[in-house]
Amino acid sequence: MNHFSSIDQLRAACRELGGPDARAADAASSRQSVLTKPQGSLGRLEDIAINLAGWQGRAIPKLDQVSVVVFAGSHGITAQGVSAYPAEVTAQMVANFAAGGAAINQLARAAGAELKVVPLEVERPTADFTGGAAMSESEFLRAVSTGYGSVSPDTDLLCLGEMGIGNTTAAAAVAAALFGGRGVDWVGRGTGVDDTGLARKAAVVDAALAFHGARLDDPLRVLALVGGRELAAIFGAVLAARHHRIPVLLDGFVCTAAAAPLAKIAPDGLAHAIAAHVSAEAGHRALLARLALTPLFDFNMRLGEASGACLAVNILRSALACHSGMASFAEAGVSEK
Repeated sequence: MNHFSSIDQLRAACRELGGPDARAADAASSRQSVLTKPQGSLGRLEDIAINLAGWQGRAIPKLDQVSVVVFAGSHGITAQGVSAYPAEVTAQMVANFAAGGAAINQLARAAGAELKVVPLEVERPTADFTGGAAMSESEFLRAVSTGYGSVSPDTDLLCLGEMGIGNTTAAAAVAAALFGGRGVDWVGRGTGVDDTGLARKAAVVDAALAFHGARLDDPLRVLALVGGRELAAIFGAVLAARHHRIPVLLDGFVCTAAAAPLAKIAPDGLAHAIAAHVSAEAGHRALLARLALTPLFDFNMRLGEASGACLAVNILRSALACHSGMASFAEAGVSEK
C-alpha cells in the first residue's frame, strides 16, 4: 500500500498523472471507422470503447477484472440531525454487505464484478466539522492511503461507491468549499429528510464554511476539514487508478464530490473517470457540470453503495462487445458508402 506521510507528498502525487495511450486509442478509433455501421451511429458506445482502449493501452479493451469497491465511514455531523437514519445504520449496512443482502451485492453479481467492502473505523465517527476538522491530517492521510492501497494494478475497470450516514452533508460541504455557493445550493434530501431536515443540512454546511474560512482554499485540506474517511479513501482510490491507468466509474453525489479535488489540483485529473449516472441528490447534476462529466444515464437513483456505477458496467460491456465482435465492411462483404 502506498502510504502518504504528508499533505505535500500527496499533492505531489496528484500532479504526477500520466495520460492515456494515444496509439491504442487511435487504433480503436480506426477500428470503429470500418465496422459495419454508419460512423458515429453507436454514439457514446463508440466513445466508451475508444476511451477504455486509451486507458488500458490496448486497441481491444477487456473487462475481465472488474472491481467494485465500497468504502464505509461514520460521521460526527450526524449528531446535528442531518439524516433520517441513525448513525449506527452505517455499521449495520456493512454487516448487510458482508451477508450479501444489499442492492450492491445483487448488482455486482449481475455485472460480473468482484465486490470489496472497506470499512474505515466505522465505530469511531469523524469530528463534527462545524467546530473543528472532521479529521486530523494523519487520520486523513491514513484514509487516503487505505483507498489507494485498495486498488489492484491488474484491474480492468474500477467502480467506486460509499456508505456512511451523514455523508451527503459532508459531500455538500466539500462541493461548496471547492466550487462556491451556500449550503442551500448543494444539499439534498439524502436518506429522505423532510424540509426541516433539509434546512438543517444547509445551515450545517454554511456553519462549516464560516468556521473553516480560508483554510478551505486547499482542495486536499477541504476533504480533511469537512469530508469523511470514506470520501478520503475514494479520493485515494481514484488517484491510484490514475497512476495505474485504470478507467474508473464514479457513482453518485458523494463519490463525485470525493473525487473532485483531483480535478481542482490537475485540470485533467479526472480524465480517466466516467460518471455512471446523475443521481436524484440535488447537487449532483451541478457538480457533474462543474467537472464537465456527462453521465451515462439518469434513473432517479440515490442509494449510493456504487449501485449506479455497477449498473453502468453492463453499458460498458455492451460497448466493448460491439467494438470487438462486429465485423468490418470488408469482412462482412458489405459495401461502404
